Amino acid sequence: MKNEVLRYVAFSADPAGGNPAGVVLDASGLDEAAMARIAADLGYSETAFVFPGQEAGPAQEAEAGEGACFEVRYFSPLIEVPFCGHATIATAVAHAQRHGAGELTFRTKAGEIRVSTEIGPDAAVMATLVSVAPRSEPVPPDVTAELLDALRWSADDLDPALPVRAAYAGAWHPVIAAADRARLARLDYDGPALSALMARHGWTTVNLVWRESPSVFHSRNPFPPGGVVEDPATGAAAAALGGYLRTEGLVDAPTKLTVYQGYDMGRPSTIRVRVPEGAATGIEVGGTGVAI
Repeated sequence: MKNEVLRYVAFSADPAGGNPAGVVLDASGLDEAAMARIAADLGYSETAFVFPGQEAGPAQEAEAGEGACFEVRYFSPLIEVPFCGHATIATAVAHAQRHGAGELTFRTKAGEIRVSTEIGPDAAVMATLVSVAPRSEPVPPDVTAELLDALRWSADDLDPALPVRAAYAGAWHPVIAAADRARLARLDYDGPALSALMARHGWTTVNLVWRESPSVFHSRNPFPPGGVVEDPATGAAAAALGGYLRTEGLVDAPTKLTVYQGYDMGRPSTIRVRVPEGAATGIEVGGTGVAI
């Protein structure tokens, strides 16, 4: 149905868990003001808008070896973002439930995102995206100090084995690693200061992480520029984390990671990450999704 607004959670099979997202599978005719208004009314961290009129033709699909190709745009309650992982997973799950599982390509402002879906024996839908080429860069010491101050963290709160970096896999996220789980559990940041700093540097969320083991991470993601205190599951940040770990030589690729997020806010989410070899190779991020 044209302009129908669906509600899904991503990275959980339980509607009470995961990260809620709005999904509009046919956004034909909607302009930016309308999309922004729908996203604000929903209040979810992101809503994805799909434009079926931008599908690839049969020749292009056959050449690419993939299924349909759509333009997709993502809006938070306050801003448009170039790419959103959890809304991509939610959109792919919604599409699979209506049109069958398979391969899709989403044309986003960050680039082309390949997505695959499969339906399990229990009818649960699993979706996996492949990010654009990731990269990371150092955060200058003065900016790191300003960031820690806005988070109300100190240098002693950091894990020295995981250096502060700005990481990208479709959107930028500074990666800040906590020395212990207790530090990650305490989230009490200066909203206006953090929002202004993030806007100045083009950061979408701040990826606060704690490394439980070489392959298991716990994460929290403040998102004040989007009008959201905290994101329950951030697929874009998980992809950026995978790229960061590979770039910094902190994992041996190929490898698989699990990221747990949302537990401190009562919306448990599980994000599966696969880090392949190759510095410019996209990071795979997968999880289940379900209608609310």
